[in-house]
Parts: sequence; C-alpha cells; structure tokens
Amino acid sequence: MRQHIARPTVSPPAIARGGKALYGAPLGILMLDATFPRIPGDMGNALTWPFPVLYRVVKGASPERVVLQGAAGLLDAFLEAAAELVAQGAEAITTNCGFLSIFQREIAAHVGVPVATSALLQFPWVQATLPPGKRVGIVTVSKSTLTPRHLEAAGVPLDTPVVGTEGGREFFRVLIKAEKQDMDVGLAARDILDAGRELVATHPDIGAILLECTNMPPYAHALREVLGLPVYDIYALVTWLHAGLRPRDFGPPADRTTCLGAAG
Repeated sequence: MRQHIARPTVSPPAIARGGKALYGAPLGILMLDATFPRIPGDMGNALTWPFPVLYRVVKGASPERVVLQGAAGLLDAFLEAAAELVAQGAEAITTNCGFLSIFQREIAAHVGVPVATSALLQFPWVQATLPPGKRVGIVTVSKSTLTPRHLEAAGVPLDTPVVGTEGGREFFRVLIKAEKQDMDVGLAARDILDAGRELVATHPDIGAILLECTNMPPYAHALREVLGLPVYDIYALVTWLHAGLRPRDFGPPADRTTCLGAAG
C-alpha cells in the first residue's frame, strides 16, 4: 500500500505596493527649529518612541516665534513640511509644540491624513473619564501666551485652570528664550513640579493633569508620583494615534462557529 505524503502548500507571492519613498514609519513629526538638548522622553529624541517615526524640521519655526509670537507667518511652512512627510510615507502627522493647535484644521485639510497638532486635543477624552466635580488642569510652558484661540482649537474650555513655567529656573529660559544650549535637567524638573503643585493647590477640584508642552513627558512620571493624579502628555496622544495606524495583530480570529458555540 502506497503511503500518501502530504506536500507543503505554497502560498502565492504577495503583491508589494509602492508609491512612497519610505516604509515602516507611518507617523510623521513636524519639529520646531531648535537646538536645545532633547533627553529621552522628549518628542525630538527618536529613542522616546517604541516605533519608527519620520521627522521634518520646519526652518524658521523657533520656539520663541511659535510660543511667544503665535507662529505668525509660519502656516505655509508647516503645510509644506507636513505634505513632504506624507509624500515620504507618513500616514498621520503630529507636531512637537502644543501651541500649534491653532494650525490643526489647516494642516489636516491640507494633507488629508489624521493630524494631531497638540497634546491639548486629549482634553475632552480625559475630562470624560473623571468623576463628577473633578476637572482637568493644564501645565504649559507659557501661560501668558496660551490664548483662547489655542484652547478653542483643541476643544478646551476657556475657564480651564492653567499654570505656566515662565517664572521657573530653567525650563522656560532654555526651551523658549534659548538663553543657552545646555540644560540642568534637575532644575527643569523642579520647574514642572512647582507648576503642578501650584495648579492643584489653587484648584483643589483638579482630577487629572494635561501637559501642553511636548518637552514635558520626561517629567510626567515624577509629577504623577508627587501629585497622585493621572498625567497625560504628547507621548500618550502619539502612542494612541499610532495604535490606530498599526493595530496590534493578535493572530487569526477564532472560527465563527466556535465563537457562536462558546457564546451559547
């Protein structure tokens, strides 16, 4: 009796699709034109991300010009840079300054892919998680220039409590005023912790903290430990955005009849 030998099934070759310059990095980040140090956790440090990203520096978009001068005259430069990232292969765009919420609608309309310009966009989601009587408070790099225009563009109520770091020792003057390229990380951390303490001391109804500045995620863990409140930042937003671009593959779904049988 001849023994039957099963032959391995050979799958037909898959079709590889082209049309982009780069692959495997679906998220594009528009960077300000700055040279201060970007430590791990900072949006501009590529080691921050658990997935590949694409970067594009927007020339002339200094932190001082964007944060203190309302990004005046920079919209076209951001639109062009965003389009270049999409042409390279980006399937979604974000930025490394929360003050760019004022360009949210324009950039999204221009590139035709998902866009998240600011960590402030998380505000409605975070507020929805809080119990009655609690609200979200914002820590920003510059309270004096975070205008109603910035808040409204991100869906943030205008009466939201906000504290800035302008009066601090290190964070504001290095990142925004560019007084030096080196940064004392310990002093910068104290600036952010002080702002968080002031926020909750002034507003006892704060139930969660939202960090506007994209350079603040390295300090979020310490802030959470000190205040005992949830802390959300640009890292939380971008990892959420990426999860939609590349949902986790859990393997083939169970057979439909098996699922129905288990449910019965």
